Amino acid sequence: MSASFNSVYFPPISSADEDGLLMFGGELAPEWLLEAYSHGIFPWPIVDQHLELLAWFSPDPRAVLELDDLYVSKRLARRIRSGQFQVTINTAFPQVIAGCAAPRSYESGTWVTDDLIAAYCQMHDLGHSHSVEVWQDDQLVGGLYGIAIGGMFAGESMFHRQRDASKVALYFLVRHLKQRGFSLLDIQQTTSHSQRMGSTELPRAVFLQRVAQAIADPVTFGDKLEVTC
Repeated sequence: MSASFNSVYFPPISSADEDGLLMFGGELAPEWLLEAYSHGIFPWPIVDQHLELLAWFSPDPRAVLELDDLYVSKRLARRIRSGQFQVTINTAFPQVIAGCAAPRSYESGTWVTDDLIAAYCQMHDLGHSHSVEVWQDDQLVGGLYGIAIGGMFAGESMFHRQRDASKVALYFLVRHLKQRGFSLLDIQQTTSHSQRMGSTELPRAVFLQRVAQAIADPVTFGDKLEVTC
């Protein structure tokens, strides 16, 4: 795939600035979101007090987690085997995205706005966005959500209310993606947390080639299910 493309919604990806910012405005409608993710673009609202701007990004380089490179520490492996958590898929999407939007002690605000929540819940109803839920004693204690197109899963956000619950969600997401035949897990930007789990960065041009190949794969994410260790 070329770094530029013809779109009725977005300018050429090559026009993104050094931070990956491509454009302001637009809509969070399903057709916008599907075209964006299919071309390596994602929405990331900029929120400053009462100001909220819809912005679209395509950073270079791009962070991914290769499905065979997920690092699971011995401590995390013991926690997964302990049976203290129960894991489900697509059973509580609205609760997961609400958990991701909740204020965190180390952040002054959230980019998961009400408009974003409504858009991704609509995408979930249409079968495009999916969640992994982690439960303890029938309480939701962690999870993640993202968009699936063909064999690409674009991870959006995760949260935890118990130690390691988000890592457990990521572990089961990766296992599920491998079982379903996915080839690409986009995590957008590198963090210290993702680096510890085995993330890597790709030049944007390489990432876009991977996107084009992955979204052409005839695989699906699947529906609601309960996961066993």
